[in-house]
Amino acid sequence: MKKLNQSIAALLLGVFGSCVSVGPGTVTLVETTPASTVLGSPEIPETHMVWMEMIEGARESVDLCHFYLHAQEGDLLTPIIRAIEDAAARGVRVRFLAGQKFQTIYPELIERFIEDPHVEMEVWNMIALTDGVQHSKYMVVDGEDTYLGSANFDWRSLEHIQELGLRIQSEEFARALLDVFDHDWALARGEEPPVPQSLVQDLTLDCIMDPTQVRGNHDRWVTVSPAFSPTGLLPAESSWDLPRMQAMIDGAQDTLYLQVLTLDLVGPDGEHFEELEDALIRAAARGVRVRILVADWCDSKGVIEGLKDLAALEGVGLRLVSIPEHSGGYIRFARVIHAKYMVVDHEHSWLGTSNWERGYFFKSRNVGVIMTGNGMADRLEHFFRTTWFSSYAWDADSPNPTKAKSK
Repeated sequence: MKKLNQSIAALLLGVFGSCVSVGPGTVTLVETTPASTVLGSPEIPETHMVWMEMIEGARESVDLCHFYLHAQEGDLLTPIIRAIEDAAARGVRVRFLAGQKFQTIYPELIERFIEDPHVEMEVWNMIALTDGVQHSKYMVVDGEDTYLGSANFDWRSLEHIQELGLRIQSEEFARALLDVFDHDWALARGEEPPVPQSLVQDLTLDCIMDPTQVRGNHDRWVTVSPAFSPTGLLPAESSWDLPRMQAMIDGAQDTLYLQVLTLDLVGPDGEHFEELEDALIRAAARGVRVRILVADWCDSKGVIEGLKDLAALEGVGLRLVSIPEHSGGYIRFARVIHAKYMVVDHEHSWLGTSNWERGYFFKSRNVGVIMTGNGMADRLEHFFRTTWFSSYAWDADSPNPTKAKSK
């Protein structure tokens, strides 16, 4: 037991300890609010606006990595696609890395970029390496301006899905993310990955907040640390996110707020995802107030049973969220909450691209950020409460108030 406690303490030191480097930079929360809902915060910029600003401002390079690519004419993604092409045409080096899984389903944009002589396009098939997928979603501009978060390169993620991400303007943080990009880019091309250039673990940056919050008792600075998965396929294994997230939960003393698309405690192969589930159970057992939001996609056989068992524990509250269909008609794979983040004790937080299923941490490529600072933590808590207390959320032990939606 003593050895276990020492191990946890060491992990907590890595997550919550003093920063390794302090440099100029900013951190901004970014969201997509599903159209025709009362969700969203006016002070948080929308995803499509941030992407456009970053790409139009590019001078030297734009590196994009996404799960898949999907657009339709006249949507909010179309101007972004044209901005990428315009940037490449004016001499900006554009590299686009996409996952292979949905290439046959959504081939149009991949083919469009492959045919563009100014754009470098690669499709990465991770299955042979890990039996997983390239699931991360991020962008690095000019080696200093980054976005990462839940939003796919999909028109629906800019209009009809609740998404949450971060814009981090910092050369040091960008270098850490580019280490992962360059590693995966090389593997996609059948080349040997380069030696990583960044040893940065923690950076203290300016937290961009609503001015009304800055005047309150909120820290202006937030410490950010890159965190990636899967284990065994990282430029630096110390950056694996799972043990650090487990340490966050095991360090919780007061509150824990978690929102993910899916929280699947038993995988399709029957393997139990005990690392994070057991940590949540331990937190509740020692009196931590645990609140969890998941999408109504979890209301399915084989998933909902485990969630109801978790919700039955003293101290745990769990709600599912159903976003109403759009007035314009049914949209497949949309109208859902898709953000992925956690807040612990009003001070520590994680935001990333992983759903909480075992394969996302052990097999698939995902990226994220672990943060310390009550300014960002309170922003995320406010985002959480807005959804938790909305008319779209319902308790796990209650009947689904909406019709089941096709996935």
